[in-house]
Amino acid sequence: MESLLRWDTQLLLLFNGCHNTFLDTFFWNVSTRWLWIPLYAVLVACIIRRYGRRSLWVLLAVVAAVGLADYVSSGFIKHWVCRPRPTHAAELEGLLHILNGYRGGSYGFVSSHAANCMALSLSVSLLWRDWRMTLPLMADAFLNCWSRMYLGVHYPGDILGGLLVGSLMALVAWWLLRRFGCIKNDGTEVPSWWLAMVNAVFALTLVAACLL
Repeated sequence: MESLLRWDTQLLLLFNGCHNTFLDTFFWNVSTRWLWIPLYAVLVACIIRRYGRRSLWVLLAVVAAVGLADYVSSGFIKHWVCRPRPTHAAELEGLLHILNGYRGGSYGFVSSHAANCMALSLSVSLLWRDWRMTLPLMADAFLNCWSRMYLGVHYPGDILGGLLVGSLMALVAWWLLRRFGCIKNDGTEVPSWWLAMVNAVFALTLVAACLL
């Protein structure tokens, strides 16, 4: 366990130590959830377009997966494990690159950012089973996870824990939707330009993260 914790700290310092002005701006904005609202709005539109009257249950399942991922990570595991964030660890004082004075809450395991992003990305990816949808969504989750380590508020172990929690919630939501026939294949397809729009909005979000 001591070796794992030591590697966890070393990896964090590696991610956090590779910084410059451009990356400071980029990852600060990536970690800001409101920046992703246009992409999430397009995803909602895609779900409504594909599932019609069943889209209410699909959206509720996805929202429930994200909500439960957030509750389990922030409301339960963090207060059970009580692992201090790197920014609150005395042994790392002066070693981390702290951006805009941001240190986050007291505890970091598991990362709710990682859990929430993976719950959403995997849920929608399982609904579509199309790489044109999966690629931007998994890139979204990857960048959000990276941003949390870059900002120094989560160890890599916190991120991995969050990814596991989010994946579990997404799989449960997907199983329930299949179990109750909410996502049965009835031949309804979303035109390719909808998927192209998802990728376009994702790309514009990254541009905005660089410029804002």
